[in-house]
Amino acid sequence: MATSITRQQALAWRMRRQLLDPPGRLPVGRVVGRLCGVQAQVASSAELAVRVRRETSRAGEVGRALDEGRLVKTWAMRGALHLLSPENGATFLSIMAADRLWESWRRYFGTTSERMDVLWRTIRDVLDGEPLTRVELADAVTARRGLAYAEAALRSSYGEVLKPLAWKGEVCFGPSRDGRVTFTAPRAVSSRWRGLTGPDEAAPVAIESYLRAYGPATFDGLAAWLGGASDKRQLRAWFLRVGERLADVEIDGHTAYVLAADLDELVSTRPTGAVRLVPGFDQYVLGPGTRDPLVVPAGRRAEVSRQSGWISPVVLLDGRICGTWKLDRQEARIAWFSDSGRPPRRAIGAEVSRLSSILDRDLRPAIHLA
Repeated sequence: MATSITRQQALAWRMRRQLLDPPGRLPVGRVVGRLCGVQAQVASSAELAVRVRRETSRAGEVGRALDEGRLVKTWAMRGALHLLSPENGATFLSIMAADRLWESWRRYFGTTSERMDVLWRTIRDVLDGEPLTRVELADAVTARRGLAYAEAALRSSYGEVLKPLAWKGEVCFGPSRDGRVTFTAPRAVSSRWRGLTGPDEAAPVAIESYLRAYGPATFDGLAAWLGGASDKRQLRAWFLRVGERLADVEIDGHTAYVLAADLDELVSTRPTGAVRLVPGFDQYVLGPGTRDPLVVPAGRRAEVSRQSGWISPVVLLDGRICGTWKLDRQEARIAWFSDSGRPPRRAIGAEVSRLSSILDRDLRPAIHLA
């Protein structure tokens, strides 16, 4: 029988698990590991996503963690660029590597499986040394006989050719050189990198990690977070395999799941009234997905998830998105959703002050109703 909990309890527990209420003391790598990765196509947003979850932080700490091998940057969930912890990042890639989307890449190039295998093998070979820029990689690969057809794709910033190898744990981003990205292998970036395991072994670990960060969660939320990392039948089979370690909870008449070991803590959790400003593309939004009605008010999804996959910086009150925000000179401009009740101005002011200290920038709140 499902345990009944309130929406407020569910979100307060999720805020705690994600180090948002209260912020924690975990080092950068462990923050990223706790979140199962941090989406990173906007570097400043990725760093702020980490820093708002730490009691104290320093500018540039994510970059230093990358330089020191405490983080790895690569394409992961949903095909998006992520920061991953070297200790657990390969767990999620192990599921991505099982994806049958391989065939779509072969169809994209209009070539055979054998020729694509030669291309991927060549990329691995030329990256078995010093990191290469995108141009250097393209030149080295297309110099090989029969691979000139891949030149445009290798030079593309979308990474069409490299993503499958990234999901196999064989390619990642290396240190920037003169402002240009480079590519290498994860094992060359971090001595802590744990290689991929079989998907049947990795899936239960990945699912449990996801539930620790984003529970109470649904199967559909997990599938959306992975972004088609395997067909839904296989993913559901893995999910059912974890079933004996899960507990059902009922929230507003809907069933969701947490680890049974976390149920008592969840039930005892109470909201605190915390206000948090989190950056664009924050994991708090991306983990459950913008279709999760617990987090994103149904009538406000278009303001959170904008065109071209752009995810707005949002204002959280007790874990619920109640507005969006942006910086404009010395103002933190808060667009408070009018259907979220009266804005808690004092709590918003305190959070803007905290953001000021993080960014080392004198900010004042400017609140308007949206």
